[in-house]
Amino acid sequence: MGKPSLPETEEPGGPHVPVLLAEVLAALEPVAGRRIVDGTFGAGGYSRAMLEAGAEVIGIDRDPSVAPHVDALKADFPDRFTFVAGTFSELDTLVAQLDPVDAVVLDIGVSSMQLDQAERGFSFMREGPLDMRMSKSGTSAADLVNELEAEQLANLLYAYGEERKSRRIAQFIVAARQETPITTTLELARIIEKAIGRKPGDAHPATRSFQALRIAVNGEFDQLVEGLFAAERLLAEGGRLAVVSFHSLEDRIVKRFFDPDKGGPTASRHLPQVEMAPRRWQPVSKAVKSGKSELARNPRARSAVLRSGVRTSEAARAVDLSGLGVPRIRGAA
Repeated sequence: MGKPSLPETEEPGGPHVPVLLAEVLAALEPVAGRRIVDGTFGAGGYSRAMLEAGAEVIGIDRDPSVAPHVDALKADFPDRFTFVAGTFSELDTLVAQLDPVDAVVLDIGVSSMQLDQAERGFSFMREGPLDMRMSKSGTSAADLVNELEAEQLANLLYAYGEERKSRRIAQFIVAARQETPITTTLELARIIEKAIGRKPGDAHPATRSFQALRIAVNGEFDQLVEGLFAAERLLAEGGRLAVVSFHSLEDRIVKRFFDPDKGGPTASRHLPQVEMAPRRWQPVSKAVKSGKSELARNPRARSAVLRSGVRTSEAARAVDLSGLGVPRIRGAA
């Protein structure tokens, strides 16, 4: 089982701290004259660091609440910072008029800024509406919790949260909502804790379930896959892509995207050798994780993994989920 993405701490969060910042900068080389897309702008931590290093930056985000951070960078770097509202899954289309682009960075998952805003409903540590919508539109977590049948809900929690006790949790949720709709974060967290208990020292019992609901609400796995292939279409030979993920499910997708052979069947030495597919990314870095000093400063970085690669001259692939290990909900269409 993988670690839940961006696990929460018991203490109220401070300002957003971009994880693996030095390592991301080393992978992208944001020197003067380079144009870099920050596809998951958030609080602008990566963007600011790249601007300070001399690069031009195009920020992309679908969350309207990033506006103050956008305004701050526009004021500080009016000639080198541009912002485009939208999803990183469409980044090649969104920045088409701003070509050429030399590099792309993606920071996958919910940010500290979003976790710390109780009204957004991402946190099981803070009372707020059961929302979790990054774009503030569409189906909410409350809709899923109150409307899905028990089996559908259990399958969602297992596929997207790797929650082994998903069926028991779903049963408790369905029983509770028969009394009254579940509308707040702490209400749902209490139901989950009642369902599976809590051992001292363990992660909060609602961690995996909240992760699963957030991923479902925001279509995060599909967004990730589309964003990776969009970056492949956008970047020319020598272009760099760096991706920071916070969960084994996300990291598996990124790993197999960079190196498709990782997701294929193991070849037998007794069978004819299969010809290797052309490499779209070479070289590809090994997984990079946070060191002790960063973990001491920012406990939320403990699950972060950075993978990066350099674009070759091979033509971009069509979007293809096969071999990437994208989780699918059992019984879903």
